[in-house]
This record gives sequence, C-alpha cells and structure tokens, in this order.
Amino acid sequence: MKPYTWIPTLYFAEALPYMAVMTLSVIMYTNLGLTNTELALYTSWLYLPWVIKPLWSPLIDQWRTKRWWILSMQLLVGAALAGVALSLPMAMWLRLSLAFFWLMAFSSATHDIAADGFYILSLSQEDQALYVGIRSTFYRIGSIFCQGILVMVAGWLETCYNVPLAWSITMLLMAAIMVGLAGWHYTFLPRMEETKIKNEELKINNYIVQPFVATVKAFCSKPHIWAAVLFMLLFRLPEAQLAKMAQPFMLRPMAEGGLELGTATVGFAYGTLGVIGLLAGGIIGGWLVSRHGLRRWLWPMVAAISLPDLVYVYLAYAQPTSLWIINSCVFIEQLGYGFGFTAYMLFLVYFSRGERSTSVFALCTAFQALGMMLPGMMAGWLADTMDFLRFFVFVCVCTLVTFVVSGMIRRDLK
Repeated sequence: MKPYTWIPTLYFAEALPYMAVMTLSVIMYTNLGLTNTELALYTSWLYLPWVIKPLWSPLIDQWRTKRWWILSMQLLVGAALAGVALSLPMAMWLRLSLAFFWLMAFSSATHDIAADGFYILSLSQEDQALYVGIRSTFYRIGSIFCQGILVMVAGWLETCYNVPLAWSITMLLMAAIMVGLAGWHYTFLPRMEETKIKNEELKINNYIVQPFVATVKAFCSKPHIWAAVLFMLLFRLPEAQLAKMAQPFMLRPMAEGGLELGTATVGFAYGTLGVIGLLAGGIIGGWLVSRHGLRRWLWPMVAAISLPDLVYVYLAYAQPTSLWIINSCVFIEQLGYGFGFTAYMLFLVYFSRGERSTSVFALCTAFQALGMMLPGMMAGWLADTMDFLRFFVFVCVCTLVTFVVSGMIRRDLK
C-alpha cells in the first residue's frame, strides 16, 4: 500500500482520542457542572497512561504485530467513546464516564506506541523524512477537528438539546469516526510484519523487564541527569496549570470570574485559532533552531513560552466581551507556547541520543507527561481557592521556575 493512503489517517486517528481525553473531557465536565477542583483532579489523572507507557511498550514490540495493536486500539477507543456517550444519561454518569475515559487513555497511549513503531518499520529512512511533515500536519488537523470543530458541534447541540444529550451525540459521532478509521486501516495498512513471539513463548523477564532495566540504566548514565530531569518535570509548570484552567475560565459565568463564552465560541478560540497559533509557533521555532542552534535561541524561547501567560491576567482582570480581543489573546499565548515548546522537545531529542535512544526518548516523554499531570491536578483547587485573577498571577510567578531549570541545562546545548 502507498504510504499516502494510511499515514494521514493514522496520525489523524492518533490525535482524536488524546484530544478527547485531554481537552474534550475538561469542557464536557465543566458544562456538566463539576467544580474546577473536581474536573482538574479527575482529568489530570488521565495523563497516567502516558506517564507509565514505557512499562508496556516492549510488549507491543514483541507480542502480536503493530498492525494488530493499531486496529485493536482504534476499535477499543471507539468502544470507549460510545461508553462515555451512553453513560452520560445514567445516574452514575460521572464514575462510568471516567472509567471509559480511563479505557480510552490507555488505548490511546498504546496506539501511540504502535503507530510510531509501525511508521518506522514500514518506511525507508528516505520516506520517513519525506512523510514526517505530513504526519505532523494531519496530527494537528486531528487536533483542530477534535478540540475545534467537534467542540463547536457540541456547542450547537447544547442550544438544541440538554447538555448531557448534546455531549452524548458528540461522543457517538467520534466513536463512529474511530470505527470508520479502523475499517479504513484494516484495508490500507501494509501487512509487512511477522508476529515476533507466539503467545505461549512470551517471557516477561526477557522481553519486558530486562529491556526496561537497560533503558533506565542508559537514562541514568546521562551527564547532568538531575538537571535534565528537573527540566523535563518543571519547564512546563506554568503551562500545565494554565492549560487545565484556560477553557473552564472561558466558560464560567462573569460572576465567577470567567468570560461566560459559549461552548462553540471556546471551540473556535482555543481549539481552532489556538491550535493554528501553536502550529505556527512550532514551525517558526524549528526553522530558527535549524539555522542557529538551540543554545542561541533558548532564552527567546523561554521568554516566548512564559511572558504571553500575562494575557490571561489581563483577561481575568478586564473580562472583555469583545471576541476579537479574546481570540487575539488566545492566539498570542498559543503562538508563544508553540515557539517555546520547540526548545523543550529538541532538548529531549538531544538528551536521548546514544545508547537505546528510542527507549530513552520514550522515558523522557513519560517525565514530560508527569510534569503536566501533577501541576494540573492542583490547578483547579488553586483556581477555586484564589479566584481566576490571582490564579493567573500565580501562574506567571511560576514562570520563574521555567527560567531557572532552563539555565540548568543550557551548558549542555550546542
């Protein structure tokens, strides 16, 4: 099969469940009446599968084929989305929907491992380089579709039906899309793998424990390991808190310190314009680093990911009603985040070079997810305790941590 028949749809499919878990769940639970403390705590726990996915990634490499894992996980994500949809009208809707989001999160993290491995195995190095831009583009298209278009659809449905029914329909629509993508990939994904180990031959120690221990040893042998770990965990400390509360802030009533925007408006502002700004910032950042190196651009990137957080202080203080002003602020903050996040991802790439680079990079992304999970869990409680204005001021103060940990790793950059 030609790569263009499956690469765009594979990475579109990779984006959908991740964005559903990380973004749609926050908006949905906000509109269903959860407090900031509750929704931030519950949805931040959903990062856990991405934190611990290095534990079972060797299993995916050795048991069954990656094609089997991809198709199975896409069907399982579709089932989890349908489960969320069907649970919302029930009396125990919160527990049931969270259980299905957990299933979706584990399926999505497993799908990420299988999809990236399949991409590497099925393409030559030349084709990998050729299609890397296409896979990134369609992942972003999936992000815009999920947290932009689908949120706008949910907002429109909220005007026609009650909130639980609106989100049930939206989740069922997503489930149908995921099942459809699984059918497409069943037809077009190449069958080029042999099952490496039969089920009865799987040895946990040889194929899971030993590779993981070797990866940890390779990771810990890196120079200045503690500075690197602190950078991975704390570089995005402000953004981890801001990202968890940005959309609830836009949705909450003016009397609660929010902007009282409609769901569809938030979908356009944060899920469409914001993602475009994020993508543009990343492209600009990558181009500049390729010309002059990360060491030269580190401090501008740190400033870019930190200083635009001030726009939320302004929004919380002024509570403007102009959508032009609100959309511009969201775009500026996400543009800066995309530009600054380039420094973070490139550091992970540089740090992972050497022995067992692929596995070490996976371990780095686990620390990345942990750095988002832990601050996000506290963000809702802080926003409820302080109010939104003081919370965003606190987030801006936390940017000092970003500058400190960036200074700790700058000496290792070229």
